[in-house]
Amino acid sequence: MHRTINRCVATIHFEDLQEFENMGVFPILSSESSSTDYITMNTALNEDMLTVTEISEGGSVPELKVINKSEVPVFLLSGEELSGAKQNRIINASILLREKSETIIPVSCTEQGRWSYTSDAFYDSGIMMSRDIRSRKDEAVRRSLHRMNRFASDQSEIWNDISNMSAKEGVHSPTGSMKDVFTQKMKDLNSYMEAYPSVPNQKGMLVLINNRVAGFDLISRESAYAELHPKLIKSYAMDALLQRQNNSANGNPAFDKAVSFLERAQKCNEKDYDSVGYGRDYRYNGNAMTGSALLHKDEVIHMSFFSIDESDKAGSMSSFSRRRQYRP
Repeated sequence: MHRTINRCVATIHFEDLQEFENMGVFPILSSESSSTDYITMNTALNEDMLTVTEISEGGSVPELKVINKSEVPVFLLSGEELSGAKQNRIINASILLREKSETIIPVSCTEQGRWSYTSDAFYDSGIMMSRDIRSRKDEAVRRSLHRMNRFASDQSEIWNDISNMSAKEGVHSPTGSMKDVFTQKMKDLNSYMEAYPSVPNQKGMLVLINNRVAGFDLISRESAYAELHPKLIKSYAMDALLQRQNNSANGNPAFDKAVSFLERAQKCNEKDYDSVGYGRDYRYNGNAMTGSALLHKDEVIHMSFFSIDESDKAGSMSSFSRRRQYRP
């Protein structure tokens, strides 16, 4: 693992475990200081500092155009959803957009049944992919980078995962929209959100579902994390809803499992690539997990690792060559 990322992991401190239903959360604090100034996507959109549109009138499913009018970089978190334009999309990788820039970013569709304008520009939907779908998306992007040096997802797999999620929760969406599932389950998700308030100086969380580590996210700035905390809670909570079980103790204590997860993450295979914006994008696999980290100026801007199984690593389609052409 890169020395900067390894150093960042070493500074992680777990606060007391928070528990509700079948989900446990260790708030993450870190002594690592941040010298990189940036704002979140939601802040930039609300302050009219960011414009996100289709790349052209006709659009392109795996790409969007982003104009950052701010004097500082804007952070886009992998898995965040943008609603509007011709169809809803999620961001394929964490990106630190350059200030005063125009960038084409890699995205995936989360609304299979619509390809028509509802607005000229996109807005923040307030949600992000469930942890389970996000982990498979990240693993697909890792494979795509390794084979083609592209931040491409497995679009068919994402549509299939959203369809399965909708069916399991008994949600019907006329356009196959991920957002519709979250909207209809918001009462349940709000219960999880109320159970997991952010704590002072929090920079991330490590989450257990049914007493197994599901994954963790770490963001360099406390202010950015505080804005993104509700999205991250909903992302993991959707998995908890889909995997409802009695939260009876099994195996090692939760803290030991959390520490073991970090130790295994540090031993994963590593490869790095040019990021879409500032910095380098590091990708990890092995030890039944997939991970990523965005580095800029010797600082970890965002890092995440997720538990996966062998089917996630293999992917749901036979070859990447078949996935290169996206159609609405």
